[in-house]
Order: sequence, then C-alpha cells, then structure tokens
Amino acid sequence: MTGSSAPEIRGRDLGFGTAAGLTWLDAVVQGGAAGAEGEFRAFFAAGTPAAAFDTVARAGCDRIETLQELNGALRVAGRRQAGGGDIVLALADGGVLRVPPSVVETGFLAGRDCLLAMRIEESADLLRDWLAYHARLHGLRGAVIVDRAPPDSAAPRGPALVAALQAACAARPEGLPKDLRVVVLGAGLALGRPGTGPESHPYLAPDAPGKDRMTPPAPDPWRAPLGEFLIYEAARARFLDRAGAVANLDISDLLAPPGPGAPSAFAAARAQPSGVVTLAGRRIYPWRLREGAAAGFGDHICAPFDTTRGVARWCVAPAQAGPDTIWRAIRIGGAKPDPARMIPFLRCMGIRAPGQPTSALAPKTSLVEDAGLLRLAQHFFGADPVRPPRSEIETGPAMAVNAGRTAIVTTMKDEGPFILEWLAHHRAIRVQDFLIYTNDCTDGTDSMLDLLQRKGLVQHRDNPFRRMPGLKPQHAALAAAEEEAVIRSAGWTICMDVDEFINIKIGDGTLPALFAAMGDANMISLTWRLFGNADVHHYQDRFVTEQFTLCAPELVRKPHQAWGFKTLFRNIGLYKKLGVHRPKGLKPDLWPQVRWLNGSGRPMPVEMIRNGWRSTVASYGYDWVSLNHYAVRSAESFLVKRDRGRVNHTDRDQGLAYWFRMNHNAEDERSIQRMIPAARAEYARLLADPEIAAAHAHSVACHRAKIAELMARPDQRAFYEELTGTRMERLSRMLHVFGANVFNAGPQVIPPDLHLQDLPPDFFFTVRHQGEARH
Repeated sequence: MTGSSAPEIRGRDLGFGTAAGLTWLDAVVQGGAAGAEGEFRAFFAAGTPAAAFDTVARAGCDRIETLQELNGALRVAGRRQAGGGDIVLALADGGVLRVPPSVVETGFLAGRDCLLAMRIEESADLLRDWLAYHARLHGLRGAVIVDRAPPDSAAPRGPALVAALQAACAARPEGLPKDLRVVVLGAGLALGRPGTGPESHPYLAPDAPGKDRMTPPAPDPWRAPLGEFLIYEAARARFLDRAGAVANLDISDLLAPPGPGAPSAFAAARAQPSGVVTLAGRRIYPWRLREGAAAGFGDHICAPFDTTRGVARWCVAPAQAGPDTIWRAIRIGGAKPDPARMIPFLRCMGIRAPGQPTSALAPKTSLVEDAGLLRLAQHFFGADPVRPPRSEIETGPAMAVNAGRTAIVTTMKDEGPFILEWLAHHRAIRVQDFLIYTNDCTDGTDSMLDLLQRKGLVQHRDNPFRRMPGLKPQHAALAAAEEEAVIRSAGWTICMDVDEFINIKIGDGTLPALFAAMGDANMISLTWRLFGNADVHHYQDRFVTEQFTLCAPELVRKPHQAWGFKTLFRNIGLYKKLGVHRPKGLKPDLWPQVRWLNGSGRPMPVEMIRNGWRSTVASYGYDWVSLNHYAVRSAESFLVKRDRGRVNHTDRDQGLAYWFRMNHNAEDERSIQRMIPAARAEYARLLADPEIAAAHAHSVACHRAKIAELMARPDQRAFYEELTGTRMERLSRMLHVFGANVFNAGPQVIPPDLHLQDLPPDFFFTVRHQGEARH
C-alpha cells in the first residue's frame, strides 16, 4: 500500500540460485553505467569452498579480487570486466558461473533509522505491532523483514504476506508514521542451520527445563535457527548501505523503552566513534496465556530472576562504521563497540516459540513479574495479561537464632547399628526433632525406632512409597513429611541421611552458635566432606566419627558428588516442598527474601537459589559448617550396604565404582571430634535404658551376622578382597588426579599399575566415556 495515508511496503525476493553445484543467496553490482562497470559482490551459501573459484584473470569473466570466508559461507567480490548482465565468475575447473545481480535499492531507505529482522511465521498483526512500537518509542522510519516462511506454512508468505501486512496497517494505523517504508524480502530458500530442528521447539529454547530428557526435534532447515549469516550482508548491499542506522532484531524482539532523555539505539550508534552499539537482550515470557489465545507482545510480563546469559545483537550507523565492516549475526566484524555502552532489548519467547506453554520454555519457578514489563503491556499494548499469583512469606522471628526448633527428616533401611551414635551427636548439637521413615528392615532398625518413638526421642513412620506409585522411597518420604506436624511446626528443617553428620566449627559447635552467626539468613548449605574407610576393614561397634578421620580435600571438584550439599532452611514458605538436597519449588516472587549462606557464611550465588544441589568454586565453603559424609564406613559394613540397596537410587548398584567415587582417604580431618564428649554423654543416657541397649545390641548382632553370611559367599569375598587390596587403598589417596569420566566409568579404566608409579605433581588422567556422574 502506498500513498500519503499509510506506510509504503514493497515486496522483493532474494536473488538466490544454484548452478555448477554452487548456491548463492544474492548478488549486487554497484557503480558504473547500467551495471557494465563498477564493483560486484556475490554472497554464497554456507559450505561453499573458496577453492571452487579461479582468481586468475580470464577473458570473458569478471575479475575476482577477494574470496572471504565468513561463518562457513563465502563472499566473492571484485570488479566488472565482462560487460553488463550477469556477473561471470571463473571456476577452478575451467568453467564459468553466471550469477544474475539483483537491483540495488539503497535509496528507498537512505537516511532512515531501520530495523533488519528475520521472520519465520509470525502473523501480519504481530509485524504491524512490532513496527508501530519501534516507530513510536524509537523513531523507526524503515525496515527490512526477511521472510523465512517455508513453502508448507499456513502463514502468509511472499505477496500474500505483503498484502496481509498492508491490510493490518490500514486496519490499525495508529502509531504508524505515514512516511514509514518497509521491504518484505522473500527468502525463497531454506536459511536454517543444517541438521537442526525448528527454533520454536523447546529443545532450542535456552531456558527450557528438562532438555536432558527431550528427544531432539527432526531437522527443519526452513524453521531452524539462522545458518546463512551472509543474509545480513546481502540485505545491506541491496537496501541498507545508505540507511541512517540499522538495528538487527527479530520479530520477537523489542528495543527496551528508552529512559527519559536517553537517545534511541539509532542515535547511540551514530554517536559512537565505531558507529556501532551492542544490543544486549534478555528473554521475557508470559506467565500464562488464556485458553485458545496466541501470544502477543503484551502478554510478556515475566523474566527469569536467575538468568546469567543474555542475547547479543547490534545497531550500526553504516556511514560511521565504514564500508569495510562485515554485518554478522551478533556483531559487526571489523568494529569495536564500547563495551560500557549497551542498549537493552527484550526477546519475547512466547512469540519466538508459538503454541508452547511457558512451562516448556522456562521453569516457572524462575519467572517473576517485572513492573516495567507490566506497565509496557498495559499502557502501550493495551493488554490484560495473565499475572502470576502473589505469595506471602510466613511471619516469624527475623533472626536465625530465634526461629525455633530444628527437625531432621531422614530415611533408613537396615541402619540399626549406627542410629544411636547419629542420634546422640545431633542431640548434642541441639537438634530437637527427628522424623524417620523406614522400609523393608531386617536388622531391627524399625523396631528400634518404634521404641525410640515410644520414649519420645523420635517420630517413626513406615515409608509410604508403595502407596505412592512412581516415587522412590526417599522422595515418597519427603512428600509425606510435608504433612507432618513436627515438620510444619519446625523453625529449621534439613533432609539428611544417617551416614551424614553436621559438623559446626564455630562457637561451641552447636546449632545455636551457628544460628547466632547467621544473623537474619534463612538458609545455609552444608557441603559434603566425603570421608573414606581410613583402611578400616572390619566392622566395630564404635563411633563412626572416631574411627574414620580420612577424607577428601576441601578443594575437590571431582567426582561430581564430592561437593554435593544438604541445606538447613527455615520453614517460612519460600519454597513449596522438601527436597533431598535443598527445598524445592521456589515461589519465584519471594526470591528476594531468600537469604542463603554457604558453609563459610558467604551469600550463595543467585543462580543456586532455584535448583542447585552441589557447590562450585564460587559457592563452596567449610569454615562455619560442613556435612561429614561417611558413605562407605568399614569394608565389611559396605558389603551390607551394597546388599541392602540404596534408599533413593534403588536401581543403581553400590559396587566398586561407587566405592571408588566415595572412598576418599587423602587428608586427616578431626574437627568433629571436639563434639565426641557431648555425643558420648547423650549416647550413654540412651544406653542407660535397658530396652534401648537391648535394641542396639540386637541390630549389632544382625549386622555382624549379615557380614558373616556375605563373606561366606565367594563373589562377596572376592569383592571384599578387592576393596581392601593395595590398589584400591592407594587409589583412595590419589583421586584428585582423575577426571570426571574416570569416576563415571569406574576404576577398571585406570592403568593397573598406576598406583605404584611415582607421579609428577601435575599428573592428570582421564578417559573418553559416555554418561554422567550419578549421585
């Protein structure tokens, strides 16, 4: 539609073609009379080899001066020698390639501030809203929209898209300047990345959860993320080389509203010595769409609070940047924009991935309503978006030390010999409540816990996992625990196991001392310190904390489990449910209320707040508190543990690979032993009860009987001999030299004599291995 009352929209096609096994996207001739002289540029598709062309002057051919490979594609440039008409290029095989040049129309958008965008199947109404938004808030006066819609698309393409956009602009002219000029450039060929599925699939969405469980979508070269990056240079040469400034965005992208008195992105680019400013994008989302509604810009009112990686694009002033720069997807080659000067933009993911629920594109627990986005939605787009629910934090004392009772939730199976020490230690550090779930016990664990419950020392429950299909025992127990009064009324809660001991290193070693140091923090991570068997072969009815004093170094990033943590947290409604390592189901609008410390009292990184379960170099700490993890104990007790099976990962064998990963004997660490006198006093009080003493003796006897039974089996005896042999004992002191894949694969991949060698200090060993670490 043209004339004084509406924007001028031109439909054009990319001048692509294929010949001699080579594909070009487009070509232009600039300067000279009727194209008979001057310079030419031809833009060839990704995978085009420079060796296909002959740069030696040849009669009847145009002169090739440069062959420039860019992102796997090829730009061929030179001077006309063969007269008007097609560009004639000499090929290395002696043949020639004729490339028809497209008409250069840089005058149509000369001096105008323009957008250059890729469109796949967005509607004409969305295109109209996108143009109106940027015209009103950023002074947009031109645009080139590359139409990538595939031939099988139900969306309009080519002339039909031009007509639809003309109709949309005529129906709603408000906000559209009368002098706006738009080029719709039909691609006509697939521009997507080879072998890649559609960009609208959650697998291609950067924030999408559960990608490790997704099946990658089938390749779709029309709808895949852009793979032919010379399209930018082609659009520049045909339409944009004389524009005032050009911003590279997609139809799903909006330049953020400029602040009062702030220049537009276009003006900012012109003001830079390089002629370029970086556009820094963040992804935004609808909270939810109404039934049957398609996503619009005004639905996007939420953003992830913990995203660390954004999106980069650019805005360039062609005259300022100069002709020797290269327009690429995320930067202008040959230009150095000021890193301190960035212009924000918004990527609307509901438009980029139409038809997908928000929960498939980003975890809902990461999304918070943004007041600026809400204002934009309501006041500019006139939208009534679905807003997220508002959460309320439960009232309670501000200071950690005043929060109330501390409760441990745990699961057990055949742990009878170890219960009393664990209970005594945690009572000594002032844990008040214990909620313990058991299943399938054969050593008196369940009957002992029934006894301890009758005496008011613990709460014991049968694990309900058989009544909760699909849940493993530990997860079933945690789900049930959420309804228990002892947990609902607790001030502090932690989910941990009977082979884990809280080790407080400040004050008098008790929880009140830890809480006093925490101030108003409401969570603290207790990073595992993996303790090995200390070469103890035989089971003894002695304190675990006394027998096993060798452990992993503090700085130990491998195996994957070494820096796992458990979390002591306040029950104030920041999260929806209990989790094995930390509470889960963050109420995202409450995330600013999370005050989470690491084991050295330093704030945890924000990206851990939602779903982290293991420490990193940036987040580990042991100065205040750690969680001593005695995962293997003695070699004999490990036989029983392996025979019993795991309480959570029930499908995973605790064999040699598990022993290798968890049996760390590198350093001597005895700080927890200052609590042994207090723990012994509690232990003695417990054993002073004849019934408790008898229950303990029964479990010890059952444990010893099971050891004897297993040791009588040849396979178990051989396994025991391997655990206690010289090789495994020496390997337990050198685990720091192995890469993650060694722990994933198991000790069988290690050279059999490595433990006997005198290794240099910087020695490192790894292997190729498929799979991930399991915990």
